[in-house]
Amino acid sequence: MRQRLLWKLLIGHIVPVFAVIALLVWQAIDRRAADYYALLVERYHVAPAESHRLFLEAVHRDLIWGTLAALALTLLLSYLLTRWVLRPLLQITAITRQVADGNYSERVKVASRYEGGQLADAFNHMAENLEKIEGLRKNMVADIAHELRTPLTNLRGYLEGLSDSVIMPSRETFQMLEQEVLRLVHLVEDLQQLARADAAKSFLDRQEISLHELLGQIMELYRPNFQEKEIGIAWRLQSGTEMVTADRDKLLQAIRNLADNAWKYTPSGGSVEISTERSAEGIRTVFANSGAVIAEKDIPFLFERFFRADRSRSRDAGGAGIGLAIVKELIEAHGGTVGAESDQSGTRVWFILPS
Repeated sequence: MRQRLLWKLLIGHIVPVFAVIALLVWQAIDRRAADYYALLVERYHVAPAESHRLFLEAVHRDLIWGTLAALALTLLLSYLLTRWVLRPLLQITAITRQVADGNYSERVKVASRYEGGQLADAFNHMAENLEKIEGLRKNMVADIAHELRTPLTNLRGYLEGLSDSVIMPSRETFQMLEQEVLRLVHLVEDLQQLARADAAKSFLDRQEISLHELLGQIMELYRPNFQEKEIGIAWRLQSGTEMVTADRDKLLQAIRNLADNAWKYTPSGGSVEISTERSAEGIRTVFANSGAVIAEKDIPFLFERFFRADRSRSRDAGGAGIGLAIVKELIEAHGGTVGAESDQSGTRVWFILPS
């Protein structure tokens, strides 16, 4: 394939050009020579037939040899240039096969800043994203398997114990079984919410609503949860940030997930601040909570499905790593953006809705 493409490029570009040039030069020499010898006959009264023939033979011979030499040199230079141009394409072709086989770690070596190098850069960027997506997919499958396996294993153990009379039926036992079933139900509900969030862009009922009212409504709903952990709530709502155009139910779901995330991951006795401000992109809403610092390498993945920066802590808190992914889908469906940052002062998760 490599040689066929190389020779097709060479022949397709060089042969037509040289054919046209040779034809034009040949015709030009013949015509100019005839005019020249007509001038000799008129001026010097010579018989030009034999001299004309010898001249044309010499010129044609030199033209043929010169054309062959030029063609050989052009072929050599074109061959080297074409190989240089095709090298990134050939590398990309070979590595594409490896990526198709699941080896996402392969990269094209970039040795040019021009079109071939730009194509290689674009391919490497694509391969890098595919590698990240594949890693997230594997983690997601492992997380789903774990989330299902733990309650199912507990249910199986208790049911076998009850069946074999190893465990005696009691109110506490049935409450434990109910909690495990509810854990499975919540996981399925989270997955359903995520699926609905994926399709949210096509089903938005946009209307002008009060962002401050929705924030107050959700935080009032979560007040008992925060009080139980003695978490302090602070507000900092900037004037001019109250009204937004959005789907009320979907924005409520996004705010609920952020409030739930803040409640779960704020330690007892900690604090949560809800703030709004106007930025160049729109109205920015921030949920800031005290607590453990999230590693910088984990920040870009906080909104990925089933990603959890602290897996054991997330499971203890009852999270499956879906809440922030739902927030991302819902906010982006509105044309907004999401983000997060974390340092010693705490973690801040925010979203921006267009004005």
